[in-house]
Amino acid sequence: MYRIGEALIGDGPELAHVDLLIGDKQGPVGQAFANGLSNLSVGHTPLTSVIRPNLMTKPATLIIPKVTVGDLDDASKIFGPAQTAVARAVADAVEDGYIPKDIVEDIVINVSVFIDPSAEDYRKIYQYNYGATKLAIRRAMEGYPSIEKVLAEKDRGTHPIMGFKVKKL
Repeated sequence: MYRIGEALIGDGPELAHVDLLIGDKQGPVGQAFANGLSNLSVGHTPLTSVIRPNLMTKPATLIIPKVTVGDLDDASKIFGPAQTAVARAVADAVEDGYIPKDIVEDIVINVSVFIDPSAEDYRKIYQYNYGATKLAIRRAMEGYPSIEKVLAEKDRGTHPIMGFKVKKL
């Protein structure tokens, strides 16, 4: 199994943009998970998700910051509300049935998280990242969007951050 999900929730600097991969530990997503833990780079240190200290989320989840973590203030946003939000969203996705309980030991999830360095409201960081992670998981597991949806929407879609619609050329 190899699934991809994406979601963007919120507004302002606390906006959450999550991209994720869900797949078998023995497959390409498992390899990416292992590489992410062992190939560190300055400012982009991956972390595992935890609901509370010493309690890992099942399935194993790796959080990869999309923005360079430049100081302890940036780190506290990732290692605090975002980490907790991702962990809770993964656990709730299992509880809600988006991720079948019988596969949690066989899969891993790589979650790429965007936190704007100017974000200040930890509650919004938590809420938006929770919502974006859970929605991205649901989309991944349901195969959203379908190719029919992509083709129907391709000329109408835009990205909220872009600020304008692209006209068909």
